[in-house]
Parts: sequence; C-alpha cells; structure tokens
Amino acid sequence: MTDDLERTAVMAGPEPSADRPKRPRLLYIDNLRIALTALVVLHHTAVTYGNIPAWYYTEPAKDGSGLLLDVFVMFNQAFFMGFFFMIAGYFTPASYDRKGARPFFRDRLKRLGIPLLAFLLLIRPLTGFGGYADLRDAFAERGKALPYWLYYVLSWDAGPLWFVEVLLVFAVLYALVRRRGARRLLGSAGEPGRETVRAPRPLRPLAVVVFTVALALATYLWRFVVPNDTYVPFLGLPTPSYMPQYASFFVLGVLAYRRGWPQTLSRAAGRVGFAVATAATLAYLPFVATVKTGALDGHGTWQSLVSSAWESTFAVGMVLGLTVFFRERLNRQGTTAGFLSRHAFAVYVIHAPVLVGLGFAFRWLHAPAAAKFALVAALALPLCWAVAYAVRSLPRADRVL
Repeated sequence: MTDDLERTAVMAGPEPSADRPKRPRLLYIDNLRIALTALVVLHHTAVTYGNIPAWYYTEPAKDGSGLLLDVFVMFNQAFFMGFFFMIAGYFTPASYDRKGARPFFRDRLKRLGIPLLAFLLLIRPLTGFGGYADLRDAFAERGKALPYWLYYVLSWDAGPLWFVEVLLVFAVLYALVRRRGARRLLGSAGEPGRETVRAPRPLRPLAVVVFTVALALATYLWRFVVPNDTYVPFLGLPTPSYMPQYASFFVLGVLAYRRGWPQTLSRAAGRVGFAVATAATLAYLPFVATVKTGALDGHGTWQSLVSSAWESTFAVGMVLGLTVFFRERLNRQGTTAGFLSRHAFAVYVIHAPVLVGLGFAFRWLHAPAAAKFALVAALALPLCWAVAYAVRSLPRADRVL
C-alpha cells in the first residue's frame, strides 16, 4: 500500500522500497475510509441534536425528529467502528512483514500515540471548555470553586480517539502473537522486508454464517458483565459493550489480507449482504420500537440476545455490501477524492472541536432537531476537511496524520 493509505490510524507505514515492486493501490478502500470518516462526523452531529447525551455539547431534541437522529446513530453504531477496525487489521500484516516487531511497534507508537497525546493535551481542553463553564457555574452557586485543572483531571478521557487507543493495544497484541509464532492463525511472510504472495482463498458463505452467529453469541454473553450503558472512565471507552465486534473484526481484517477475501468476494455476495442487512432491520425495528427501556442493554435478557443478533447480522451484511459496492463502483479517484483521503485521519482527530464550535455558534437558532442537524452537518463536513488541511500543512504534521 502507498503511504497515503498507511500513514493514518487504520493504515500506517512507509511506501514500499525501490528494490521490490509496489503493490497495487486499493482505491476503493481509500474511498471507504472517506465515507466512514464522514459518517463519524455525521454520527456525532446527530448525537448533538438527538436524545443521546454522549457528546461534549448537546441540545436534547424537543420534537419528534430527534428520534430519527437516534435511529441514525443506532445504525451507525452497529457497524461503522467495527469496519474501521477491520480495515486497520487488513493493513497490519503488511506493515509488520516489512518492518519486523520493533520497528512496527515504534511506527505504531508514533502514528497512533502522537495523535492521541495531541488530542488529550491540546484538542480536548478546547473541546471540553463549554462543559467546564457550565459545571463551574453550578459549583459557584453552591459557594465552591472548580479550577480547570481539577475538572480536566476528573473528566480525563480520550474522546473520539478511544479508537486510536484501542487500535494501539490491538497492534501490540498482534505483534506479540506474531513473535510467539502463531503463524497458522495470523500468517507470516517470513523475514521482515519480504512479502509472500499467496493465492486468494474465496470466502465461503457457511463461514460468514458461522462467524455472524458466533459474534452474536459472544456479544450477548459479553453484555452480561458489560452492558450497553457501561462507560469506562479514564480510558474513555464510550462503547465497551461492542468490544467483541471490534476485536473480531480486527482479526477478520488480518485474515482477509492473508487470504485475499476482499478481491474474491462476488457481486452476489455484496447484494446478499445488503439484502440480509435490510431484511434484519425491517424485522428488528418494530421490535425495538415496543421493547421496554433498558431491556436491550444486556444483563442476559432475551431482548438483548435479539439485539446482539441484529447488530451482528447488520454489521456483517453492511461490511460485505459496502466492500463489494466500493470495489465495483468506486475503485477510482480524482483530485478531490485524493485530497479527501489524504486528510481523512486528520479529520477524525480534529472533528470534535469543530462540531462543538458549530454547536455553540448556532445555539441561538431554534429549529427542529433534524433541521439543525442538516444545517450543522452541511457546514461541518467541508469545515473539518479545511481544518485538517491546515493542520497537516504544519511542519512534519503530515508524517503522523
């Protein structure tokens, strides 16, 4: 892969050296990253104006359109971060093969650790200042002072960069497994700097079904102890209840690289993926609309089992469908798409203060939740890429972002 693909959090590593041929660039994965990054921005914009108070700045909906935003968030949450982890897993073996264990770890620490620290130390203070002001005023009414440093320490978390935090852990675990010789599971290309080309192995439908069922059961069992409303303080994990999906999709991405699955998926597999995801959703929506509050969260309820089954089926179906669709229809790039791709990871890192700033800027506007979402989203997407361009123009910033 080229440096444009692998310099981000989900794909990191230098260009192939001149003494071996370059691998063909998968432009459709570039374009997938653009779409998923845009979904992240839209997702957090929807949280801002919906009924899920899980963002730095929120305006809880006062009309029924907020429910539409909540449904949009539910669909996104079911698959898009797992898809990010799968893409990350896909590009991990090649990076390790070229570098070896120690250089691979140093590279991941630089490309993931530096953005994480930059968010914690520079971006997060700006993003969370509005919340601090509100809490400071509440303390003042009680005759107590709340210095910012105390608020910062007590509310410490990685924000959206929890993804980078978890991905760094996955990368370290991958390196440890490779060093301990689990080559039949994750594959090995021999000595660092040399890549072995293997014949693609088509992905069998039965394997997809078995994986989906296993993921649903693992998610259901995991939520006995880590229900949907769980938040991990300090680490800042907003959705630890999805960890079975994140981990398994990362491993699936590693296997997909070794076995060439993305290139062997048939067009029919993509159509079936979309069809199954749609059918499962049509069956699930009436159920979720009538279930009692909290019944889907976990704790071993049968409703939680249904929820886990839908999430797993929807996620696998969407990944199959989108992979084939982008491969067949969007496997090309012009100047604009190339620009969007190069700055996608930077957008992920900096989008939080952009959305918070826009939220405060339009705080005065009284409008239906969906209307404010549409307005802010239309401004946020180009503004995020513009700010990302400015950030990556700083000296040496493009080596990390």
